[in-house]
Amino acid sequence: MSSAGETALPHPEKANARQCPPETRSEFTPLLRDVKGQDLLERRTGWYAGTMVTNALGLATVVTGIALLGDSWWVLALAPVLAVLCARTAFIGHDAGHAQISVNRVTNRRIGLVHGNLLLGMSYAWWNDKHNRHHANPNHIAKDPDVAADVLVFTSEQAATRAGLRGRLTRHQAWLFFPLTLLEGLALKLHGFRYLRRQSGRERLVEGTLLIAHITGYVTLLLTTMPLAHALVFAALHQALFGLHLGMAFAPNHKGMDMPDPDGQKWGHLRRQVLTSRNIRGGVLTDWFLGGLNYQIEHHLFPSMPRPHLRLAQSMVKAHCHDLGVPYTETGLVDSYRQALRHLHEVGEPLRAGV
Repeated sequence: MSSAGETALPHPEKANARQCPPETRSEFTPLLRDVKGQDLLERRTGWYAGTMVTNALGLATVVTGIALLGDSWWVLALAPVLAVLCARTAFIGHDAGHAQISVNRVTNRRIGLVHGNLLLGMSYAWWNDKHNRHHANPNHIAKDPDVAADVLVFTSEQAATRAGLRGRLTRHQAWLFFPLTLLEGLALKLHGFRYLRRQSGRERLVEGTLLIAHITGYVTLLLTTMPLAHALVFAALHQALFGLHLGMAFAPNHKGMDMPDPDGQKWGHLRRQVLTSRNIRGGVLTDWFLGGLNYQIEHHLFPSMPRPHLRLAQSMVKAHCHDLGVPYTETGLVDSYRQALRHLHEVGEPLRAGV
């Protein structure tokens, strides 16, 4: 998967990464000690408070604009703005789920419930369960829910079982990836409501009430501020762009990277996280657009590290990987999409050849 736009330290092909010697405990421990020594695991409560207040003010401004412009088709110009702000909201909920915001579990859960269930209509408990399993075993075909066979598949073994409509989707899944992300906003809501059946009574009551409050508030806002035709187009545009934004933020992180052999050599924490993750080069705009997930390697190594510290930890992580001879993959944003889509295209190749 290497390319001219990709940097890996050192330079061996990722296909050979599985042949690295088994990781010992000492591989990660020195890095953890250095990171702690720089206080990079300390919470940034003030930074997150400012981020949440800024995001809330942005949402309030858009709602005010919707109320003022609802009778005009110009209101549709606010749908992309709301989609971007909803992605910021999702990033805050993501960080709360990783305990990046506070050392207090209850505080993180409350922040997650507000930003996930209430503001987005997405179950915080469902997301946490799924995302924590992903972090524990990234790209592991038997343990990571993000690479389980669903609408998309990620290995030739998964592709071999596809037939009918699913087979046709797999043949062209690289071309369909970004169009499918347009439905992600709605899919997140559906997953949340379905997950309620797995929750205990009190948890189901809290999460279910907030999910219903979101749907009620969203529908009420649109129908009381604009004609029905405006409301339908606004909702479709907003939800589609929100899903696309999330897809663009999550797609570069792991797709096309190494996938551990379930029956083969076991990787330790450092190799398991580094070899399966891809960083995205860029500056402040990239950090903002991707919500800090462009530092995917650092985030996976230290999931509770506050978002503004990920950039500060990068040089230490990169140097440590170089010293160990562990490939550290970093590429540009556009090239990351190319690599991810190429992987999806290659997985579907056997089905195209059999047509």
